[in-house]
Amino acid sequence: MNPTVRVIPTGSRSTSKQGLDQFEGVSAQSVGSVGLCAHLLAIPPGARANAHRHAGHETAIYVIEGETEVWFGEDLRSHAIAVAGDFVYIPPGVPHVPVNTSATLWARALVARTDPNEQESVELLPHLDDLPHLTGEH
Repeated sequence: MNPTVRVIPTGSRSTSKQGLDQFEGVSAQSVGSVGLCAHLLAIPPGARANAHRHAGHETAIYVIEGETEVWFGEDLRSHAIAVAGDFVYIPPGVPHVPVNTSATLWARALVARTDPNEQESVELLPHLDDLPHLTGEH
C-alpha cells in the first residue's frame, strides 16, 4: 500500500474500556497508523472514567468544551482542573481518572496517544475506582 493522505470523517461512537463515549478517528484500525491514535471523547454531565493507565504510551488531550477534574498518580491523590482551551499531558503508566464536574454540561476533548491501537494499552485499575475522593464519600 502506498502512503497517502487520508481524510477520516468522525467515525461511529463506541464505549471505551474506560467507560466513556469515544468517536473513531485516526488509528491502526481506521487508517493503518503505526505510531499514534487520535479520537474525540465525550463525558456526560457528572460522569467519570474508570480508573486506568496507558502502559508505555503518552497521552495528549485538548479540551474542546466543558471542564474536567483529572485525578492522577498514586491512589489518585493528585488532581488538576482542565477547561476548554487547555492541553493536558499524561505520561506513560500514570494512573488517572477524568471527571466531568458539571451537572449540566458535557465535556468534549480531542485525545491523541502514542499507541496506534486505540484500546490495547489501556489497563483498568478497578481497585482505585471506589476511593472516597472519587465517589464523593469522605
